[in-house]
Amino acid sequence: MKLFFQIKKKKLLLYASLCILSVFCSCASTTKNVPYFQNLVDSGSISLQSKSVFREPTIQPDDIISISIFTIDPTTSMVANQLGAQSIGGNQVVGSNTNLSANGFLVDKNGEILLSVLGKIKLLGLTTFQARDLIQELASKSYNSPNVQVRFSNFKITILGEVARPATYTIPNEKLTVLDALGLAGDLTIYGKRENVLLIRENNGIKQFARLNLNSASIFDSEFFYLKQNDVLYIEPNKGKAASLNVARTQTFALIGTALTVLIALITRI
Repeated sequence: MKLFFQIKKKKLLLYASLCILSVFCSCASTTKNVPYFQNLVDSGSISLQSKSVFREPTIQPDDIISISIFTIDPTTSMVANQLGAQSIGGNQVVGSNTNLSANGFLVDKNGEILLSVLGKIKLLGLTTFQARDLIQELASKSYNSPNVQVRFSNFKITILGEVARPATYTIPNEKLTVLDALGLAGDLTIYGKRENVLLIRENNGIKQFARLNLNSASIFDSEFFYLKQNDVLYIEPNKGKAASLNVARTQTFALIGTALTVLIALITRI
């Protein structure tokens, strides 16, 4: 009988130890993927040649383009259909009341905008630098020494899921990386899956999906490292998030842990 209790005692101790070990292992598996770029060395310096290439975005239908034409000639403020030139640093800013939105000019379905005096200008497929050169060339025929500035007013990306501040962000410049976007959103929460970030992109009406691994420095070589206009990043929750939302399950684990602790204490005293 004594031998039976000794064997039973050892089995209970083994079972309790395995249960406690499984709890610790599950916690470890949840946190082991938290650090970024895990395949980089822990000390010293390292140089990586990124294979990702930034490509300037091109103007597409329904884009909103901010266009400012600066000139030293004050008579341009009298141009027909003008909203009224605004003086900036002694210069005159020329505007138009045609297809002008709150933040700029809306590119129509044909890829064109309509500027006062200059008329219709096709910008479809051009970068903002190419559009600037084109508008400046046309404006030189009507204005004295014009200086043109062109930029996107609706270059935006959306970040959803396990980040501190999920939202749609309008970006003041065109060169944006995945890391820049996550920085805007306050980084991933502890529950975000860093090894499986989903990027959704639309090209000519076709949805494109890509998976990015923030745990690996190979992300710098990804063709999706630089974001494009209207890209969507989705951070999937990990298993730890699901467990944290299941209150009943969490309470059950706590009770089991407490019971195992008491049981081990009682067995060791027998």
